[in-house]
Amino acid sequence: MSALWTRLMALGVTGVLLASCSSTPAPSSTQSKPAGSSGPGDYARPHKDGAPWWDVDVSQIQDAVPMPHYGSYKANPYTVLGKTYFPISDGRRYSATGTASWYGTKFHGQPTANGEKYDLYGMSAAHKTLPLPTYVKVTNLDNGRVVTLRVNDRGPFYSDRIIDLSFAAAKKLGFAESGTARVKVEGIDPEQWWAQQGRPVPSMMAQPQMAAAKPASSIAQPIEQYTPPPQQHAAATVPLEIDAKKNASPAAAGLFLQVGAFANPDAAQLLKDKLSGVVSAPVFISSVVHNQQTLHRVRLGPIDTPDEAMQLEQSVRLANLGQPRRVAAD
Repeated sequence: MSALWTRLMALGVTGVLLASCSSTPAPSSTQSKPAGSSGPGDYARPHKDGAPWWDVDVSQIQDAVPMPHYGSYKANPYTVLGKTYFPISDGRRYSATGTASWYGTKFHGQPTANGEKYDLYGMSAAHKTLPLPTYVKVTNLDNGRVVTLRVNDRGPFYSDRIIDLSFAAAKKLGFAESGTARVKVEGIDPEQWWAQQGRPVPSMMAQPQMAAAKPASSIAQPIEQYTPPPQQHAAATVPLEIDAKKNASPAAAGLFLQVGAFANPDAAQLLKDKLSGVVSAPVFISSVVHNQQTLHRVRLGPIDTPDEAMQLEQSVRLANLGQPRRVAAD
């Protein structure tokens, strides 16, 4: 289910569409649980959308780099709330002025409308009718700030807003706190963009991180916040298995806690810095390449005893920095 459709699931109960952040600093739209979410007592994705509670230095996050798309575009008509939308076939000459909003923590890690993984630290956007993917230049008309974004999702469907940005994009444009801004959105021709840089178009590009499809049996399982689903890095981490017969200490067996895994290295560094101020155990980033995607894993350890691991897990959860899980060294 895409981040877009997750947002729409609540409509059957509330009858109100809140597909993006409100105009308040911290979006506070309450939504009923979508089918298949975790039950009482389980950790689940937040029911309210919003920003990470810690400060994010978006100056270190690079804009999206426009790349020619040689595959098929997602531009099929679709219907939301009884209204049918007809995406355009070419977004390179698109231009519109209107209100922008943003979406954040509630949808972090969810599949977007074209199957990519929504990253609140990424430079992406949702649009109702641009073909997916499309690259756009977004200008905040109130302060002149400009960002380049990859459109990979559908929305927003609330009020008259014309585009929904990732949290990082909104923060770079200076309206993460206010929730909305007056913007101008302009389509980008990637080949023309590279010509303006005085450089040839690269022959290959890193593929966006795709969200793995969940088997039906796993739908009701708790969701890890700020961590890609297990399918995204199953080959990169191994669940801890301690053989008591060998009488080996957890440290010798390679006991670590993994708190998060990110495609964005800046997001991994941010979490590492926050954890370093909360726990006494060593905090480090371990990067691996899996399915042509680099994941930057934030880990604690080595840890000497299971009791210490339990205390660290509790400290991380109380600090609202994620849901750590035990992994072995690799």
